Amino acid sequence: MIINKTTISPGEPVTLELNVSKLPSGTPISIYAHIFKSVNPGPTILLTGGVHGDEINGVEIVRRAVDRGLFTDLHCGTIIAIPLVNVYGFINFSRDLPDGKDVNRSFPGSSTGSLASRVADTITKHIIPHIDYGIDFHTGGSSIHNHPQIRVFKSDDESLKLASIFSPPLIIQTGLISKSFRKECFNRKIPMIVFEGGESLRIDNYSIREGINGIKRVLGHFNMVSEKLPEQKSQIFTNHKWLRASTSGIFVAKKITGTWVNKGDELGFITDPYSTKKTKIISKQRSYIFGHENRPVVNQGKALFHIAY
Repeated sequence: MIINKTTISPGEPVTLELNVSKLPSGTPISIYAHIFKSVNPGPTILLTGGVHGDEINGVEIVRRAVDRGLFTDLHCGTIIAIPLVNVYGFINFSRDLPDGKDVNRSFPGSSTGSLASRVADTITKHIIPHIDYGIDFHTGGSSIHNHPQIRVFKSDDESLKLASIFSPPLIIQTGLISKSFRKECFNRKIPMIVFEGGESLRIDNYSIREGINGIKRVLGHFNMVSEKLPEQKSQIFTNHKWLRASTSGIFVAKKITGTWVNKGDELGFITDPYSTKKTKIISKQRSYIFGHENRPVVNQGKALFHIAY
């Protein structure tokens, strides 16, 4: 395996620095990839975090997996672990880059394009050609808290198999977003799944634990390690939608992620600061809440609860 003119020898862990660009100050910005290659052949699995720079749980899952030595004694195959893809967003507490572009809407990218496009190009050019599977770790965007889950393309059987091996609490079958990391892998016939858990700019140890356990199950399934965690039964959903605020005001949730609700249940309410009006949010069907808004002040139309059914 040769990445960016560096030869990766079996049994010798390597950390590669992939230069992307520079800050206006001249400080170089690089993506660091930890590569663990066994002496025995096997699949090459990519683990990435921080494609959105403020989604810290994804960064922390991959970082802790490396720090705890999950990949130091692989029986076979190769792990490429990139804890932080979007360095720009990370240092600015931002999902996107300084130019407002989203890395996860910029694949396959361009070496002469926007900052986001250059980040995507670095991954596309140097990493994707070497992998057999990918797991991209994310966190709920903005102030949304997500229950630990895997997002997977419903028409990709191999990715569905990988999601089942990972065994998260939830598997949400979705479509593919144009120019996303997952879409680029799908175009290249590489199974890719996306983990979501917790809220941006917040550490959520439950989500991190579920992410690390999923990695362990995948490693065990491919006989890359001796430890084989038992699979947990995942709830699988093909339909999902957002329940949105019908009015503006102060939002108070009475239900949170990870819970079933029935038709007629009160999920929360919206009131004005003067307590002159209160609007209840009522469930219209039996469903499972897998994401909820944590910001208390909302405008009409704001997404409040992400439900699956």
